[in-house]
Amino acid sequence: MRIKLTIPNNVNNWYKNPLKSPVLAVTILILIAGLAYGWNLGTVGLIDETEPLFAEASRQMLVTGDWITPIFNGETRFDKPALIYWCQAIAYIIIGVNEWSVRLPSAMAAVGVIGLTFYTVHWYLSQKDQLEQVSQPTRRNFTAMLAAAMLALSPEMIVWGRTGVSDMMLTGCMASALLCFFLGYASQQQQQAQFPLSLFPNSWYLACYVLIAGAILSKGPVGIVLPVLIIGAFIIYVGNIRKVLKEMRIFTGMLIIFGLSAPWYLLVSWRNGWDYINSFFGYHNVERFTEVVNGHSAPWYFYFLVVLLGFAPYSVYLPAAMARTRFWQRSHWRNCQERSQQLGLFACIWFIAIFGFFNIAVTKLPSYVLPLMPAVAILIALLWSDFLPENKSDIPCASSVLKISAWTNVILVTVLAVALFQITHLMDHNSVAPGFLLMIQKAGLPTLGGIIWFLGALLIGALIISRRWHSIINANLLIFAATLIIVLMPALFLMDQQRQQPLRDLSALVVAQKHIPLSDEELVMVGFKKPSVVFYTQKPVNYIYQPKDAVEYIQNRTSQPEKPPSILVIASQQDFEKMDLPPDSYDILGTRQRYQLIRVSF
Repeated sequence: MRIKLTIPNNVNNWYKNPLKSPVLAVTILILIAGLAYGWNLGTVGLIDETEPLFAEASRQMLVTGDWITPIFNGETRFDKPALIYWCQAIAYIIIGVNEWSVRLPSAMAAVGVIGLTFYTVHWYLSQKDQLEQVSQPTRRNFTAMLAAAMLALSPEMIVWGRTGVSDMMLTGCMASALLCFFLGYASQQQQQAQFPLSLFPNSWYLACYVLIAGAILSKGPVGIVLPVLIIGAFIIYVGNIRKVLKEMRIFTGMLIIFGLSAPWYLLVSWRNGWDYINSFFGYHNVERFTEVVNGHSAPWYFYFLVVLLGFAPYSVYLPAAMARTRFWQRSHWRNCQERSQQLGLFACIWFIAIFGFFNIAVTKLPSYVLPLMPAVAILIALLWSDFLPENKSDIPCASSVLKISAWTNVILVTVLAVALFQITHLMDHNSVAPGFLLMIQKAGLPTLGGIIWFLGALLIGALIISRRWHSIINANLLIFAATLIIVLMPALFLMDQQRQQPLRDLSALVVAQKHIPLSDEELVMVGFKKPSVVFYTQKPVNYIYQPKDAVEYIQNRTSQPEKPPSILVIASQQDFEKMDLPPDSYDILGTRQRYQLIRVSF
């Protein structure tokens, strides 16, 4: 007896082309996000100088119960608003005080905006299919996955998505707010038909307002200035300003934004007065825009390099992607386009507004342009959507601009390969981790990285010659993923071993001293300011920069008998020798590479 197995057409079609279903695209994206933002997230120590400042201020909130004023090392910290501290403190409550908790909010913000980018691009292409009365699920799913994957596997996003500071929180809130605005703007007619008399904005606009409030609580006024600039420029450009502002219920929206964000600012200002206002609004906002703060100046082309390398290797396609939108043809966008088909224009204005804003600002840092990265991913993904049709035989001929971009891609990947081969000669040997270069060289990481990128350049060149345009961007993703797994992650562990592990070991020795009667003795760090010591010892640290000042401080302590008769000192061996203390006045408790922990008795 023969049994004939009949496979339903939809299952058979999925087997032949699994990307006709979004299940595989979402599964791949989850794996990519786990690799980029979950894998070993908390298995390396906090990185001095900035990350421990946030981590310890959040721990202080949890310990003291003061959720208004951030405190680090006994002093107020007015650099950033409270949202990142709240999120880290909540993570401490859930999974404990550790590196995972410090970085989890940043990782979740990154994954959130990546997921919303996937949804937005998928929705946009679904609407496009409806307008064109076609069904192209492969292009829809693959393009959405491509946008999200490029965003996830980009250097700038990974660096800040794995670091426990406020930059990714700002990007997650701001970029998500902008995507929610577009979804609300593009779907307004549908929602207005369902709720014609609603006094509140549609659900996407409402989400936009809540997220803008989150951006304000992440990094201050820039959290509303940039969204207003981008959204305002967009609706003015397409000529719908009055209509859009009316349907957005803009006054209701402003009440929501300030109702959520203003209370904390009022409370922290009430508690701390002009100290907070001058420090946060004056120094950390106005002065950073108008003056060079902390020596963070850069030439006019700085952000061109940041975008090129921060979104490498895909960034070379950005000019072609922007040209594809023809954003200069205002009449075309005002008269000939459905709202749902204006995603490319919106992403283009998004990129130009943020890029231009921070080019005008005098203080420059790579993280400032992080919120434009989702726009870059969307633009490049939409460019490549033209080369991902259902039938590969229908792939259009590549334009000359795309051909030039593809060969530029080969050049960039080759240059990065050469840089990796020569990285031990390019990096500073007098860094805070002087043994790091020798360790990565012994591990063969520069060679492995150079080989990966050189083979990648050959692969991309072969794909160009064979006109397999649809596979070029996949090769770029593969190159970066392989580099992350084989080179960057092992290098991160080696850097941690050289740079941060010695301080963690000495901090553990400090904690071990608590079992003796001198548990309240003061901890002094000479020659360095490493905030991670405060976090890992969970006690205040007195930072003294010059060895001669440390000697003077110790001499003054001898005349204070009411205090403990000894102090703990962490210093480099060179700085300790410069202190020239009497041999019978100290004991060396531990040495870790360049650092020593010493008990100085009076």
